[in-house]
Amino acid sequence: MGSFSIWHWLIVLAVVLLLFGGRGKISQIMGDFGKGLKSFKKGIKDDEEETAATNAASAATAQRVPDDTHRPMSSAHTTESPKKAD
Repeated sequence: MGSFSIWHWLIVLAVVLLLFGGRGKISQIMGDFGKGLKSFKKGIKDDEEETAATNAASAATAQRVPDDTHRPMSSAHTTESPKKAD
């Protein structure tokens, strides 16, 4: 009762052949699976390169932009009203 007989294996083989359709189908499915993996890896690599290029471009842009935050404001930019001379 613990092991399969030859009839069990023949039924399993018949079901597998019905599902996958004989010769060439399994290798074709595995080939498609391999192409999918290769495409996935290429997409990940392209995404990493694009992210690195974007980070480099933003770093270069940040170096060119002057930083005005630490400069004192001139009197023209104050919110006080101008004093009138009497």
